[in-house]
Amino acid sequence: MWGIIPAAGAGSRIQPLAFSKELLPVGSRMDDGVERPRAVSEYLVDRMILAGATRICFVISPGKSDILEYYGGRIGPAHLGYVVQARPAGLCDAVFCALPLIPPDEIVVVGLPDTIWFPDDGLRALPAGVLGFLLFPVDHPEFFDAVDTDAEGWVQRIRVKEPGDSRWIWGAFKMPASVLVELHALWQARGGRDEYIGSLVNAYLERGGRAVGVRAGEAYVDVGTLHGYREAIEMLKDRPAPTDPAGRARPEGMLARATPP
Repeated sequence: MWGIIPAAGAGSRIQPLAFSKELLPVGSRMDDGVERPRAVSEYLVDRMILAGATRICFVISPGKSDILEYYGGRIGPAHLGYVVQARPAGLCDAVFCALPLIPPDEIVVVGLPDTIWFPDDGLRALPAGVLGFLLFPVDHPEFFDAVDTDAEGWVQRIRVKEPGDSRWIWGAFKMPASVLVELHALWQARGGRDEYIGSLVNAYLERGGRAVGVRAGEAYVDVGTLHGYREAIEMLKDRPAPTDPAGRARPEGMLARATPP
């Protein structure tokens, strides 16, 4: 399984920072028994690894070498790679930058590196054979991409930052790599004009594509604003320390760092 992390954005809502917004310290982690600040993007890396990702691609802009320096070539069981989005051209373009690396028989998960959400194993709830969105309830869905589904969970429409009846937004998604290829071909046929995943998926659905929304999310915070940053700190403070597979308590999301071979 491949993970794609689009991390090329400027982060203008929370600047000025002396580093990429994806490295903003939120909460903490443990390294060899020592508590250290934790970069916000580590939460997404953790969740992708829990879902089974063994290869993760960061899509960065030319000025974000600090992300490469921070993560290196491997974290836990996952090998890391990096591609460059030469110019800011939206989320769709960023995700498709990783496409040349991914074999057609792979499964792909995509998430946003400046968000924190629970449950941390939520990606496991998504099916493997179809485009699937992990949905979260929020109080102001008009600030996000709300997802309208039918009674069986099939996506009818994604409302891109517009009001609607659904309070469920997508926070991450999963698909066969073959669907990613289809979406890329459609995006190119539409002149690459779709900036947001939601608008492209709406066109995909209109042409007979299928997508499912899974309401397995419990809490979701966008840490890209000062308000969201404070909200994330409060959310993490209220969370009990999770346990590893052996049942031992550990700090949230601890990942064993490894030196690239």
